[in-house]
Amino acid sequence: MRRFRLGSVFGIPIELDITFLLIIPIFAYLIGSQVVPTANLLNMVWDAQIAPQALASGSTPWILGTIAALGLFVGVVLHELGHSLVALHFGYAIESITLWILGGIASITDMPEDWRQELLIAVAGPFVSILLGVGCYLIFLVLPETFYAGRFVLGYLAILNVALAAFNLLPGFPMDGGRVLRALLARTRSHRRATQIAVTVGKGFALFLGFIGLLGFNIILIGIALFIYVGASSEMQQQLLEDAFKGVSVRKIMTPAEDLDTVAAGTSISELLEQMFRQRHVGYPVVDDGTVVGMITLDDISSVPPIERDAITAADMMETDLKTIATTADIIDALSELQRNKIGRLLVMDTDDELTGMITRTDLTRALSIANQIESTDYANSGQRNS
Repeated sequence: MRRFRLGSVFGIPIELDITFLLIIPIFAYLIGSQVVPTANLLNMVWDAQIAPQALASGSTPWILGTIAALGLFVGVVLHELGHSLVALHFGYAIESITLWILGGIASITDMPEDWRQELLIAVAGPFVSILLGVGCYLIFLVLPETFYAGRFVLGYLAILNVALAAFNLLPGFPMDGGRVLRALLARTRSHRRATQIAVTVGKGFALFLGFIGLLGFNIILIGIALFIYVGASSEMQQQLLEDAFKGVSVRKIMTPAEDLDTVAAGTSISELLEQMFRQRHVGYPVVDDGTVVGMITLDDISSVPPIERDAITAADMMETDLKTIATTADIIDALSELQRNKIGRLLVMDTDDELTGMITRTDLTRALSIANQIESTDYANSGQRNS
């Protein structure tokens, strides 16, 4: 989905996914439509002295709903910032904090295998949310009793931030609670085994949450359950990749330059499409006088009208901002670069900036499949020997 950059905090980009613009009005409506019951709850729990009917007239409920919804997502940003600052303290880079339909995500380039570091990073977010909840409650206490609107918003945000911390600490890996679980498991187990257990627990929690969502026709719960399940599967896949390829250079699985299919800068789009169809590739380095000058993919040329395909060349449509990686880099580094740039291939360059090959997502998938087969065979053979 498309993202917009809002700014940065401590050098960390804050981005807004377009789906966030969908959820804010929904939250504003849900909060606004429940102003009276919520005010009654605050009166019952904290003796808030709020006159519910004073907040129920005209556009007041919807204004309060909007303010509370925006306040909630400010809390989400601060929650993710808590994770990020602790990760930065331990030397891990933060790509961005993104607000989207299900809350916020801090994109940390690499999660630590040291259980203490992961534990501190995981609990930092909920700790910030609890602090926010306590802060909102303290301000709520000193507001004049007749300032009903302010007491409503702050009381609501106090409860919501504490609830956010509690929910995130549930063992739904890769949520905060799941990462806490993995960190604690990793004290006495390998990181891989701890991940396997946390992933299994996380998937079970996701299925339970999805079942509750289906029973109550709650789309938000179903969405969160799906996110947790997919996220847990992705974490396990990432763990398998790290186990299989950590310390292995991209040279081992890249397509060498001598075997690499390229296109000349002057190749027409018609000729390029024919080449793609014939060779079953969707991306090529573009060369001019033996030098790589760009990359071109099917996505780059898909908008060219058929009538213009003979006149437009690869040089006209290629991407000149080349994404490269060193020959000596780890495969895990290559995967991170592919994910970070949201691309399907990287040019591999030697120390003299000469093209030595190309690595693609397909190369990584094929290598992982082979590694898994070898591991399964070794495991089976080990079992036979033990028996």
